[in-house]
Amino acid sequence: MAQPASVTAVIEDFQALSLNERLELLLEFSENLPELPPRYLEHPDLLERVEECQAPVYLFVEVSPDSHVGLFFSAPPEAPTTRGFASVLHEALNGLSTTEVLELDPLFPDSLGLTAAVSPLRMNGMRGMISRIKRQVKEKAA
Repeated sequence: MAQPASVTAVIEDFQALSLNERLELLLEFSENLPELPPRYLEHPDLLERVEECQAPVYLFVEVSPDSHVGLFFSAPPEAPTTRGFASVLHEALNGLSTTEVLELDPLFPDSLGLTAAVSPLRMNGMRGMISRIKRQVKEKAA
């Protein structure tokens, strides 16, 4: 199956830039992470902690009746790398079908070209977000 346009666009945006520019783009993403809607702000117990992340990052996945995925993240502003990763995943995956999300290439984090600038621990945080998203999608689509 071909990669969704939103995933391809994010990869191309990062790959078109120099390493320093990629870090700047990640910072821009961190500043644009959508706020949690009130239904999750008022019930933080519904969010799942991403233990692989050094910063306290939480996520929740919704699957609509037509099998489209809604992603919601909470990540502190003082953790711009982690917050940027959450925002990248929101940009790439929010609104896709459950099948498209489940078929996301496991190498997606590496395809952004940030591994030379971001610590392996932080990259593992992004992988942790993806694995939790996919698990929640499987559970909710069943």
